[in-house]
Amino acid sequence: MKQQKLILIGGGGHCKSVIEAIQSLYSIELSGILDPTAKGDIMGIPVIGDDTEIEKLVNQDYHFLITVGQIGNSFVRNKLFDLVKSHKGQLMALAAETATVAASATLGEGTVIMQHGFVNAEAVIGTNCIINTKVLIEHEVVIGNNTHIATGALVNGQCRIGNNCFIGSRAVIANNITIADNVIIGAGSVVVKDITEAGTYFGNPAKKKR
Repeated sequence: MKQQKLILIGGGGHCKSVIEAIQSLYSIELSGILDPTAKGDIMGIPVIGDDTEIEKLVNQDYHFLITVGQIGNSFVRNKLFDLVKSHKGQLMALAAETATVAASATLGEGTVIMQHGFVNAEAVIGTNCIINTKVLIEHEVVIGNNTHIATGALVNGQCRIGNNCFIGSRAVIANNITIADNVIIGAGSVVVKDITEAGTYFGNPAKKKR
């Protein structure tokens, strides 16, 4: 099997976690990292330039993955995703070797499932998402684009989560809940009612921060 050559964009902590999660996937060759401030290498993967290299690398048959983290605001990840697409680049969707993704689930372009993540039957996850370590996405959940589900969060069956959202660590989203675009759910919060307005919510039950 021919290895796919992958370039990571962003060299911070999330990048290191992604390297750890996927370096055992033999179908992928981690070819380099683009980061404007890092030098040398990161966990043995060479830093080969910054965002200005994307156009050239697209023409050399590389795939890309955005490895800038997202806590709250998704602006930077969105901008980088759009930059790659503007040059007609391909963003890879992938799952760590220890993750479980149902055969009937769908992962959008540029989405990563981190270590021990679980994505159940007929879940649909949009583009440029982070499904972080030990997250459980239950059956028939739909998650929009540019959304980060943080470590240990639980999204129960048939939920709908919008674009550009952040669901904090160990948050619990009850069954059949709908969450609007541009919503932040605080760590450890429990969502038991639909959230129809953008904003920050926290607590048990989760309420909008005033």
